[in-house]
Amino acid sequence: MGWLGWIVVGFVAGMLAKTVTGVRDLGCIATTIVGILGGILGGLLFVAVGGSGIEEFSLYSLLVAFVGACILLFVFGVAMGRRRE
Repeated sequence: MGWLGWIVVGFVAGMLAKTVTGVRDLGCIATTIVGILGGILGGLLFVAVGGSGIEEFSLYSLLVAFVGACILLFVFGVAMGRRRE
């Protein structure tokens, strides 16, 4: 997947993860970065359990990035001591 695909998947996954986790104070760039890092983290986790990581632009790639972004936001929230509103 090219860099534009990573940006699009990252942004959509970041937006979905923000909605699910209740995080509201991230801008567009931070949301995209969270989604991209979530894609990397999710890819590593999915490969570790026997699945495949992000290989192409698809709904599966979005799912992988979403799962990773949710985990990333949860860990970040715990580390920063934030509580859900």
